[in-house]
Amino acid sequence: MKKLEEYVRSIPDFPEPGIIFRDVTSVLQDADGLHLAIDTMEDLIKDLEFDVVVGPESRGFIFGMPIAYNNHKPFVLIRKKGKLPCETVSKEYALEYGTATIEMHKDSIKPGQKVLIVDDLIATGGTTKAMIDLIESLGGEVVGVVVLMELAGLEGRKVIGDTRLDSAIIYPGK
Repeated sequence: MKKLEEYVRSIPDFPEPGIIFRDVTSVLQDADGLHLAIDTMEDLIKDLEFDVVVGPESRGFIFGMPIAYNNHKPFVLIRKKGKLPCETVSKEYALEYGTATIEMHKDSIKPGQKVLIVDDLIATGGTTKAMIDLIESLGGEVVGVVVLMELAGLEGRKVIGDTRLDSAIIYPGK
């Protein structure tokens, strides 16, 4: 069987010159790649105790749902502003050019719950930090973050501080 990194398609000079885009769709479109991705991420967190899995729109849904299902845990959605029907809490955060806002249902995390965040990628850490802040505002405790890929050169680990971060693949650059 191939290594997980071999399933990720790297596209040079996208979206701009000098950037290597790490394409997750090539992992998803290969049954063995998808299976290996989920198994690898689960193996990274096998020692972690958590009550609920949280995943952001949209690729966090893809990787978070099977992890929640396999561990018999509930799954909580974090979505872009205006996409959830019930009362929400929101967090605005900085992007490279502008801002974005994420939301989750106000009743989705109970005080004291141990939360695992699952996503496809951590880059600058802005989205991940916003998710941590949102969960903590509801009284949840983020016990870990697991991602398929980390772009270490963008230093997202520094942004999320002491929060445990496990990455299936770590790329040294941007």
